[in-house]
Amino acid sequence: MTEIALRTAGPADLPAMTAIYNEAIERTTATFDVEPRPDDNYAARVASTRPGDHVVVAEVDGVVAGYAFSNTYRARPAYDGTREVSVYIAEDARGHGLGRLLYADLLARLDADGVHTCVSVIAQPNPASEALHRGAGFEHVGTLCEVGFKLGRWVDTALWQRMHPDLPAPSPE
Repeated sequence: MTEIALRTAGPADLPAMTAIYNEAIERTTATFDVEPRPDDNYAARVASTRPGDHVVVAEVDGVVAGYAFSNTYRARPAYDGTREVSVYIAEDARGHGLGRLLYADLLARLDADGVHTCVSVIAQPNPASEALHRGAGFEHVGTLCEVGFKLGRWVDTALWQRMHPDLPAPSPE
């Protein structure tokens, strides 16, 4: 890997992002989707202009090799200061630090937007993802046992959380 560029995702990135995601669907428990998704799977996220909603892609030598995104945690106003985050890396690009770079960029954007809490759900076992999240300032806050069934087995999910300590509480309603 030589030249790495991080940037905001655009509509032209949707097929590459979907290919990465569909590989994760077919071969991993990183997502609990079980059917391949269409190329417009991330179109609404890419088009969102809501503060705290971001999609960042990593290009390696001009080819999208991974992406990270933040989106609504729960669709209720009291959760507006919280975002769920995820990162997906193409199989042949894993292990080169792209996840770390993507999360650093994404979390800086979320901090600038005033997002107080980021949460991530990690299917178990996944020591590489846990190390990535720990390195980005997340802490393990709980585990849900056998909540998904994929690839012939029950899968636990670990909940990870990162709080921004320097952000003030929102003003009273």
